[in-house]
Amino acid sequence: MKSLIAAVLALSLGTAFAQTAAPAAPVAAAASGPSAAQTGQRNRMADCNAQAGEQKGDERKKFMKSCLSNKKPAGTAQQNKMKTCNTDASAKGLKGDERKAFMKSCLSN
Repeated sequence: MKSLIAAVLALSLGTAFAQTAAPAAPVAAAASGPSAAQTGQRNRMADCNAQAGEQKGDERKKFMKSCLSNKKPAGTAQQNKMKTCNTDASAKGLKGDERKAFMKSCLSN
């Protein structure tokens, strides 16, 4: 029984000594500076912070999440205008030449 305890104790002391005896090797990537991805992320974070301005709390969190995710906006102004004009034309029940004339007029405004 004593020899079993001595063996376990020796093993655990040997493991503890092995973990602290050798210094950790320096990481090569850390010495060469930040990667391109890290630099890009830092730049994006700085840009989003500047754009967030005075926003606070949940509004700022929502903005930062959207800004940092690199998602494109829902649509351009022209696309949004097209959707609105299509909705209006459908609501009025326009078809054929009447619809074309309405869309032309709506989109030119």
